[in-house]
Amino acid sequence: MGKGALGKGLEALFPSNVDVSTLSGNVSRETGEKIVELKLNEIEPNINQPRKTFDDDKLEELTESIRVHGVLQPIIVTKKDDYYQIIAGERRWRAAKKAGLKTIPVIVRNYDEKKTREVSLIENIQRQDLNALDTAKAIKELMEEHQLTQEELSKTLGKSRSSIANTLRILNLDERVQDLVQNGRLSEGHARTLASIESPQKQYKLAMDIINLDLSVRDAENMAKEAKVEEKKKVTEKPKKKSRLEVIYKDLENRLKNALGTKVSFKPQTKSKGKIVIDYYSDEELERILEILEKA
Repeated sequence: MGKGALGKGLEALFPSNVDVSTLSGNVSRETGEKIVELKLNEIEPNINQPRKTFDDDKLEELTESIRVHGVLQPIIVTKKDDYYQIIAGERRWRAAKKAGLKTIPVIVRNYDEKKTREVSLIENIQRQDLNALDTAKAIKELMEEHQLTQEELSKTLGKSRSSIANTLRILNLDERVQDLVQNGRLSEGHARTLASIESPQKQYKLAMDIINLDLSVRDAENMAKEAKVEEKKKVTEKPKKKSRLEVIYKDLENRLKNALGTKVSFKPQTKSKGKIVIDYYSDEELERILEILEKA
C-alpha cells in the first residue's frame, strides 16, 4: 500500500522521534501532544477492539524486548469514567505487564466510540496484526454501527472500495474455512480466493489442499477457476431427456417390482430384444417368486 490516508494517519498517531529515556511529560514533535506515564493498572483494553487473538510466541518476543529496552513507542488511550481505555497498543500493554513494568508511556486522546473503533482498526491493519477474518468482522461492525458505506470507509482506512468489498466476502466462507483463517493457517490472499467459490464443500476441500500441499495464492487461484468452471458447467448443463422407451421400461420395472416384491431390471439390447433380470436372495424367495409367476 502506498502512503495514502492510512499511512499519514499513523505517522501522526505514533511519533517515531521521541527520546524514550525521558518520556514522562515530554511533548511529541510530530503532533504536539503530551506523552505521560500511566500506571498499567489504570489502563484497560477495549473489549470492542478488532483484534481477537494474540500470538503467544510473538507476545513473548515483545515482552523480552521490553525487558531489555523498555516500551519504545507510547500507546494511545482515551479517558473513561475511572480508567483509561486502550485505543491502540494492546500488545505493548500486555507485554509490559508480563515484563513486570508498573507504568507505560501513553498519549491521551479524547475520542468518541466511533473514532476509537476507526483508529484501533487503522492501527491494527497498518501493523498487519490482524488476521483476515478479524479485519473483515471489524470492518462490518464499523459499517453497521455507524451506517457507513464501503466508499466512506475506504476513505477513512486508506483502502480501495474493492479491497474492502473483497475482505468482507471472507465472512461468507464456510465456517470450517473461517476457523482456518482465524487460526492463521490460511492467508488473506488464500481466503479471498476461496470466497469466489460458491460451494461450501468445495471451499473446504480446496482450503485443505492449500494447507496440505502448501499451495501459493496463484496456485489456489488457478484451482478456484477450475472449480468455478465446473460449477458453471453443472448449472448450465441440461439434464438428458429420457427416450419414450426408457420411460416405458422404467414403468414396467416398477410394476413388476411391486408385483414380485423384489428388484427387477430391464436390459434392452436392441429395439426389439433384451433381458428381464429378477433378483432373489434365497431359495425361499425364489420359490415365492415362482409361485407368483405360476398364478399370473
